[in-house]
Amino acid sequence: MKILVSPDSFKGSLTALDAAQAMQKGILSAKEDFGITESIDIIIIPMADGGEGTVDAIVSANHGRIIKTRVLDPLGREIGSFFGVLPDNTAVIEMAAASGLNLIKSDERNPMKTTTYGTGQLIKAALDIGCKNIIIGIGGSATNDGGAGMAQALGAKFLDKNGDDLKLGGGYLNELDKIDISGLDSRIKDVNFVIASDVRNPLCGPEGASAVYGPQKGASYEMVKILDENLEHLAQVIKKDLGRDVKDLLGAGAAGGLGAALLAFLDAKSRQGIEIVMELSNFREKVKDVDLILTGEGATDYQTKFGKVPFGVAQVAKKYNKPVICVSGSLLTGYEELYNCGISAMFSIINKPMDLKEAMERGNKLLEKAVSNIMKSLFLGVINNS
Repeated sequence: MKILVSPDSFKGSLTALDAAQAMQKGILSAKEDFGITESIDIIIIPMADGGEGTVDAIVSANHGRIIKTRVLDPLGREIGSFFGVLPDNTAVIEMAAASGLNLIKSDERNPMKTTTYGTGQLIKAALDIGCKNIIIGIGGSATNDGGAGMAQALGAKFLDKNGDDLKLGGGYLNELDKIDISGLDSRIKDVNFVIASDVRNPLCGPEGASAVYGPQKGASYEMVKILDENLEHLAQVIKKDLGRDVKDLLGAGAAGGLGAALLAFLDAKSRQGIEIVMELSNFREKVKDVDLILTGEGATDYQTKFGKVPFGVAQVAKKYNKPVICVSGSLLTGYEELYNCGISAMFSIINKPMDLKEAMERGNKLLEKAVSNIMKSLFLGVINNS
């Protein structure tokens, strides 16, 4: 039997690699309990969709290396950060490592003030070591500054009516009068930038960055209105000074508008994060030769079908008629829709009433035990049919 294990991270609990290893232990535990002597070949390919874990997933699949550096966090404090470099000198960046919601406390969330400046510093660090291809995963942001901070870190000037530099943060974009890109890092024009994201929201409006994602970043109803108006103003100035109309582009609203800035300032191309990770890990070829695929994520719901890891895994498996079992931290509203997308069965790791904190702290053991129980059921079916 050959089993492919390809989960996403269980955010706040397990990295994708941690989750894959817990699943592997569950498989082996069930095998031992049933006294199965035949070998089981377990292939581990951690997955990601552009958010946290994207660097680890791609670097581990390609025997790359991690580069450590210092950047500013979403509130302008210096922190340690990192990005990946593959053997062909392609850089892999996840904006969450510099501008992520995971880097600030819940009572510090304020998208009027948070900035993507640190993400720009990561890009600059990749340019400094000569990378000509840069993949940027933009999930999990704490920001709503339209990517202005990122562009400022790379030399663009955002000026008010007095010709002074704009302060960092989405709350100041209403004061923007002019964008000067004469000082933008000249190396950018020789680099191929690819955005890894599963978000297709436009920059502004009811489906835009502020309205949809602002509240989870700490925005009140009043703040959402201000931030949305500020992003619309930013789009107008970008159109005036750069000649790029980004307001209604699909994905422009990703990461609080960072998608728009990457398109406008770096001429980046956008692709689904899961597609990039699969391509770089040779996932499709591996699927052809397995009997079963295990995947999972922190929470599976109707949104999973919009490009998240279990959906992407299932879509490939469906082409080759391979069964997929999804084992997630929780199964929420609309998860049943995934049964029409190539997933054969879905399970939650929760085995008794517990709060989120306990579930996250015990995530490793809960996942291992859930997979062990699932595999025992499969083994029992095989034995009874033999």
